[in-house]
Amino acid sequence: MKKVFVGLSGGVDSSVAALLLKQQGYEVIGVYMKNWTQDLPGLKCPWREDFNDAKRVAVQLGIEFKVYDFQKEYKHKVVDYMLREYKAGRTPNPDIMCNQEIKFGLFLETALEDGADLIATGHYAKTKNGQLLMAKDQNKDQTYFLYRASKTALQKTLYPIGDYLKSEVRTMAAKHKLVTADKDESMGLCFVGKVSLKDFLKPHIQEKQGDIILVGFSAKGMKRGGREESVIGKHQGVHLFTFGQRHGISVGGKEPYFVCDKNVRKNILYVARRKDLPRFFPAQISLRNFSLINSTGVKFPLMCSVRYRYRQSLQKAVVISSDVASWSPDPKRRGRKASGVQVIFEKPAVGITPGQSIVFYKGKQMLGGGIIKQIPRANCARDKGRL
Repeated sequence: MKKVFVGLSGGVDSSVAALLLKQQGYEVIGVYMKNWTQDLPGLKCPWREDFNDAKRVAVQLGIEFKVYDFQKEYKHKVVDYMLREYKAGRTPNPDIMCNQEIKFGLFLETALEDGADLIATGHYAKTKNGQLLMAKDQNKDQTYFLYRASKTALQKTLYPIGDYLKSEVRTMAAKHKLVTADKDESMGLCFVGKVSLKDFLKPHIQEKQGDIILVGFSAKGMKRGGREESVIGKHQGVHLFTFGQRHGISVGGKEPYFVCDKNVRKNILYVARRKDLPRFFPAQISLRNFSLINSTGVKFPLMCSVRYRYRQSLQKAVVISSDVASWSPDPKRRGRKASGVQVIFEKPAVGITPGQSIVFYKGKQMLGGGIIKQIPRANCARDKGRL
């Protein structure tokens, strides 16, 4: 009988994952990963409630329960990384880094040393023949967050709820009277519960008021082919905003404004109207930290589908690499070497953001991805200091 260590987070998904594995005949051990226990001013970290719920589920299922304390490593590898990125004006994804460093790094290593044959989590994903595939529930699919897991992790991890809809998971939890059956999903930052990003960053990054500049275009304009700029309000720090963001821009007006660029050095936030957004976003980007979770059959140039935000509709694109002759929509440019790994979209990638991840798919298979390195914007902020 194989021994599986299941990451019990105190939520319904991991609870049902443990239930299914026990029904399938595995020797199941529940593990609560204590990653973050720090309260914020006026906001209590929910870790103790989650811990108690995880322990109650283990008792209900009649399985052994363990606690792994990863707080030191989590602070260093996830939280500090997140703060560095925001200070630099980029938009990181701590959930992806947590999966890479903690759940499918440290947890996997610790569990194997502790006698596990496999680990399991409550992620909505599937594996088949060494491939990572989208979950049955397309609305809940979490393969976007898993692209930086190692090949070893792929071979040693089970995703028991990948073949179920969220509603079916809830139904199973209720049928077996699990204490987490009706528990709300965690919202906000992955490690501090319902706290807002602004509240979390406030003790770490000093707020600094700066101008919000509206960039518009007019045939009668006198600046750079009709470009016009005007200060329309103030913000409390460019680190609080990401490209394409609409909410949080408190300047009034009859129509919404969207973040189209930001000057980190001068603390200037540039916004645009919806109709002008495509002018500020490129059809080609560069990546860093490129990785493939399974490179079998992957050849460049890679025609595939991509998403650069969770739950975003898949977009058609071509991925090119400096290891091979590059591909270009322009036949005259084909055959030239690419600079690192680049992604070419069919149309401007509105809202794409430095620091975020872009993930590649071939049908239902998740191939890998990378971190968005730079966003060339010929039409936006002109002075030094922008990303």
